Amino acid sequence: MDNDTFNFKKHVPAIGTFRLRPLQIPQDIARIQDWVNRDYARYWGLQGQSVAQVEAEYRKITAQAEVFMGYCNDRPAFLLECYDPEHAEVGGHYARQQGDRGMHVLVAPAERPIAGFTWSVFTVIMDFIFSDPEARRIVVEPDIRNDKIHVLNKRAGFDYQKTISLSDKTACLAFCTREQYQAALNQEHHALRAAIAASPQQAVSHLQAECWSKVNLLHVCKAISEFAHERLIHPELRYSEDGWGHYRLKTDKPDIEYRFRAQVMSLEHWRIDKDSLEKRVGGDKAPADSLSFIMEISQTLAIDPAMLPTYMEEITSTLYSAAYKHGKQGVEVADLIQADFQALETAMMEGHPVFLANNGRIGFDAVDYRVYAPEAAAPIKLVWLAVHKSKAEFSCADDLSYQALMDQELGAANLEKFSHCLERQGLAADQYWFMPAHPWQWYNKLAVIFAADIAARHLVCLGYSEDTYLAQQSIRTFFNISHPGKRYVKTALSILNMGFMRGLSPYYMSATPAINDCINRLIEQDPYLAEKGFRILREVAAIGYRNAYYETAMTCDSPYKKMLAALWRESPLPRLKPGQRLMTMAALLHVDARGTALLPALIKSSGLDTTAWLRQYLNGYLSPLLHCFYAYDLVFMPHGENLILVLENDVPVSAIMKDIAEEAAIMNQDIVLSEKVRRLSVSVPEELKILSIFTDFFDCIFRYLSHILVEQGDYAEHRFWRQVADCILDYQRAHPELADKFARHDLFAPEFLRSCLNRLQLGNNRQMIDLAEPAKNLKFAGTLKNPIAAFKPHTSTPELSEEAYD
Repeated sequence: MDNDTFNFKKHVPAIGTFRLRPLQIPQDIARIQDWVNRDYARYWGLQGQSVAQVEAEYRKITAQAEVFMGYCNDRPAFLLECYDPEHAEVGGHYARQQGDRGMHVLVAPAERPIAGFTWSVFTVIMDFIFSDPEARRIVVEPDIRNDKIHVLNKRAGFDYQKTISLSDKTACLAFCTREQYQAALNQEHHALRAAIAASPQQAVSHLQAECWSKVNLLHVCKAISEFAHERLIHPELRYSEDGWGHYRLKTDKPDIEYRFRAQVMSLEHWRIDKDSLEKRVGGDKAPADSLSFIMEISQTLAIDPAMLPTYMEEITSTLYSAAYKHGKQGVEVADLIQADFQALETAMMEGHPVFLANNGRIGFDAVDYRVYAPEAAAPIKLVWLAVHKSKAEFSCADDLSYQALMDQELGAANLEKFSHCLERQGLAADQYWFMPAHPWQWYNKLAVIFAADIAARHLVCLGYSEDTYLAQQSIRTFFNISHPGKRYVKTALSILNMGFMRGLSPYYMSATPAINDCINRLIEQDPYLAEKGFRILREVAAIGYRNAYYETAMTCDSPYKKMLAALWRESPLPRLKPGQRLMTMAALLHVDARGTALLPALIKSSGLDTTAWLRQYLNGYLSPLLHCFYAYDLVFMPHGENLILVLENDVPVSAIMKDIAEEAAIMNQDIVLSEKVRRLSVSVPEELKILSIFTDFFDCIFRYLSHILVEQGDYAEHRFWRQVADCILDYQRAHPELADKFARHDLFAPEFLRSCLNRLQLGNNRQMIDLAEPAKNLKFAGTLKNPIAAFKPHTSTPELSEEAYD
């Protein structure tokens, strides 16, 4: 199907992507004739009709109404008739209002029952009708006997007013305004939490023995691989066979050891055969258990005894979420190849590929997990606050204003509602900024810790806005699924997750838009970056609120100073060209519950061979970031969650960088920056600057891509690294003016420092590094051999072809 023929698109978490297109006659008629002749469709009034009769009927209907076919995941899912009640029989039974719309809905027969499917169809239709700004109220007249549709109507907010007699039925007359529908959706959101809380068993329903054993086995394999990579542990080679080494790992307990077979790949990456892993206690086999493993090597890890319980809690939470994800339905690789942006975002199985405790989320309870975790894919509403301008600071990009932001993000109806909320309390709306907050943050932190500010009306809770959001992998960032073209919202969230308390600093927020503008100007004026299609998603506005009590009490940095701030980041969707779609780069490392990797399947779907596909990927991702480093000393945090790939026919054509202000830096303090953006400048020892490529690209991304391609793509390791080397050489040939920098920061050096992220987290799991001085407390453990050093060109030696290395 041609996507251009679709009038509307919406992604529903855990269900799929819905699209609507106009009915096509006669192409769609045979399918409709089959539907209307099913017993469940008896109220549709076309039972016993032939294909010709159904076609004749729909030629009459389409002359008076708009008729649409609805699809879910590209399969026919429903039929929708939209009409003007003034020109229908029902219009004679009530006083029509401007903006009234009528609808008839027929859901396709179910091939297999899917929980929540019919309700999802209903909300898609309601959203579609109300996407027309002139639509104010929906009118329905269902058959009085149709109990199932009455349930859906009332759930969506329809007000049943009376019974009427129509020519073909006795019907209920019901109405639903835009406001009634939004109120019903708000109630749905609260009902989710209530439903989970009402059933304590639901919080642990995914913790089944078989699944728990599986995720523990996988996690122990990862622990051995990553800890060995960082030289925290040292497996002993017993013997080699068929290209695999057979290893023994001794623990701090004399009677406990682990045996497994593995291949040690480039960058000392341990590819462990999970089926070979054996734990032995006193010579007897025992099940692999990740928490036990951590305790068995805790002395070797040199973890502070006072920190060990917290680290173990983070490990447990990581396993808890892994069990949930492994039991989740509908997220196999086959389902994800053509999935939309948010379906992929919520389907990811793994957090950061390096960290062992990467889904800690300490602070969430089991109900919070089902409501706020990205993999739970539960739509949520944000809490909106009014913050007094004397206590808060708003900043925005040069091409934006506060009023324009609010008009675009909230709209006139919400702005009026929030202003009236303040006026009813005798407060002047023009003395406040409006800002969003994470619901968890409001109930668990702000409502209590900011009680004095609330009592003084420096901080006023306004309630929920209309738009619905999905949590992203970064957990405190939200994507607007009601209006995908609107901006992301990033909020403070005082939970402990992967080495940091996830607050947002009001100090950082004040300079955030200026920093984004500065970097964006630099990128937009550069011809090479334009050629590569490289862009950033600007963080265009921010608000930070300061709590006077904690500001006065603590002169040092503290999570208590980062509890109330928010920023708005551009959405990537408006930038897409026809035929393009988006994918989080984290998806390239995705392996589903069956052990199938997405990357080889994506390459196969593209029709390109692996070498050609990788060349395109590296050209769009690595090349522009090399240029940022060499031309401008500008570095980002380019891990999978921070990158969005733009795909055409399943091939990456460009990359979009996000999370700019907190994680971008210019590693050259000789560059003069204005006061507003001076934070960008960081001091990094000359010899460590190159680690922004060696560590962030080679060690934290490429070694995992190579593993997947070797294991499931039948692509030799040296061929992958040859593609990386070729990409770098192509860039260097294109920029001879940077030769001095290429020599100073040599990407073909024989080896580079091994920077160890788990060692950082084991040293301080509350703040691994100081973002203002990122190089200050890095941890190193020797060096790693550079996998592209062998491809360094020599002027006296002809460059070997790829075939020479096969």
